[in-house]
Amino acid sequence: MTVFSVHQAKTHLSRILTLLDSDDEVVISRYGKPVARIVPYEQPQIVRKPGALKNLIEFNESFFDELPEEEMSAWNQKF
Repeated sequence: MTVFSVHQAKTHLSRILTLLDSDDEVVISRYGKPVARIVPYEQPQIVRKPGALKNLIEFNESFFDELPEEEMSAWNQKF
């Protein structure tokens, strides 16, 4: 853990970011008392489970029917 004063932190931001690359922790102090802790950013791990919505969503069979001709022509229309 490395401690910087507010003034040092403003002056040495690049150095602080380098310290964070090495998984170090930086504390910023004001008048000798810690006020903030800076830690390396960790990308949140999103756990995706295939089939998690199975049996939770239902479709009426008519959902898969062809659209009426007038609606299809509206979709195919060029703007």
